[in-house]
Amino acid sequence: MKVFKTRAELKTYFKEIRSENDKIGFVPTMGALHQGHLSLIKQSKENNHFTVASIFVNPTQFDKKEDLDNYPKTLEPDLDLLEKAACDIVFVPSIEEIYHDNIVSIHFDFDGLENEMEGKFRTGHFNGVGTIVKTLFEIIAPTNAYFGEKDFQQLQIVRRMVKKSKLNVSVIGCPIYREESGLAMSSRNKRLSEKEKKAASIIYKVLNKVVEKSSSETISDIEQWVSAEFKNHPLFDLEYFTIADIETLKTVSVLSPNSQYRAFIAVYANTVRLIDNISINT
Repeated sequence: MKVFKTRAELKTYFKEIRSENDKIGFVPTMGALHQGHLSLIKQSKENNHFTVASIFVNPTQFDKKEDLDNYPKTLEPDLDLLEKAACDIVFVPSIEEIYHDNIVSIHFDFDGLENEMEGKFRTGHFNGVGTIVKTLFEIIAPTNAYFGEKDFQQLQIVRRMVKKSKLNVSVIGCPIYREESGLAMSSRNKRLSEKEKKAASIIYKVLNKVVEKSSSETISDIEQWVSAEFKNHPLFDLEYFTIADIETLKTVSVLSPNSQYRAFIAVYANTVRLIDNISINT
């Protein structure tokens, strides 16, 4: 496994090893890796000649400085995990390598996708995501890029960015990887206490119940039920719950036959923010 810190070194190496028809798979990460990330590496290795992972905690996608400061940074264990997963190349740039002296994000128009759900609570977040993903795509020039469906809104926004920017990369969504309890794997889970982590199984249980209820109850009734489940919970505060169309990400009030929706949820455990979602097919 080769590790590079600069785009110049990485591009020189690509010139040495990459032939015209080689497929490059890419998994962008912010480190603090878990089995969910490694499942993306595995998927990439099955479909490409080379697999590249990046580790970069992107400052422009954090709307709260304390969230950036508290984000887990575990580079050496991350590199060990990637080596064991047989990742071919890891790109670990510094902030200066990506942003030079200007740590600001580009402003994107994602056709309104950025204004739904996470966009209502995390100002500028998706401009930061678009900036770093577009930059990494331009540096690495992957054939395929792999993203987990836990961040489904991000996945759809990256797809829209690729389409509007006319980038030659296929964006592939991969299933959410879960703990045995059902909790969606996330780097933020490392900040949960054992008590919080165990209790957080309620999030997936609620989502599964939402799917069950969606066949017979109105969305309004489902929303009230979800709100009640968290209203007096001793450990968790519900930030939002919504059912949205998977293409527009707009909240819906009625489920139409033969359409695809997802239920989205964001919950706080003290200062740790947890998100999850689940598919609802009608």
